[in-house]
Amino acid sequence: MAASTPEVREAVEVLSSTPEMLDLWLSGLSAPWLNAREGDGTYSPLEVVAHLTDNEEVDWMPRLEIVLEFGESRPFTPFHRDGFRTRFDGWELERLLPRFASTRAANLGRLEGLGLRARDLDRTGMHPALGRVTIRQLLAGWVVHDLTHLAQIARVLAKRYRHAVGPWREYMGVLGDREAGKH
Repeated sequence: MAASTPEVREAVEVLSSTPEMLDLWLSGLSAPWLNAREGDGTYSPLEVVAHLTDNEEVDWMPRLEIVLEFGESRPFTPFHRDGFRTRFDGWELERLLPRFASTRAANLGRLEGLGLRARDLDRTGMHPALGRVTIRQLLAGWVVHDLTHLAQIARVLAKRYRHAVGPWREYMGVLGDREAGKH
C-alpha cells in the first residue's frame, strides 16, 4: 500500500468506521425506527444507508479519479441526491449494509493505494454546481457527508421520543430545543 498524507489517513479513519457504526446501530431495529423521518422530504435511517451506498458507488471516488485524470477539463458527472430511490427501491437494510461496507472498503483501498501527497491534495476539478474544488475539499466533504448523515440518524431516532422524555427534554440537545444540552 502506498504512503499517504496525514489528511488522507485521518479521513480514512472516519470513513472506514461508518459501515460498522451503521451496522451496529441499525441492524435489528424494527421498521418504525428504520422508517422514521424528521418531516416531509427528509431521509429515514434506511434511506440514509441507501443514499450513502449510492454516493459510494457513483460520487466520491469517481470524482476524485476524474480530478486525477482530467483536472478541470472534465466536469464531474452531476450527482442525483435521490438516485438511490430508483437504484435501491425495495432493498432491505440487511442487503444495503453489506453492499455499502464492501464498496466503501474497496474505495478506501483505492484511495490509500493512490499514495496522495500534499501537492496532490491541491489539484483541482470542476464541480457542476460549485465550480472549482480541490481534492482536499472533496476528501473533507466525503468525511463531513458521513458525519452529517450519522448526526441526522441520531436526530431522527431521538425525535421519535421527543415528547416521551417528558421533563428530561430540556437536557436533550439532540432534540433541537434551544436551551437543551446547556446543563
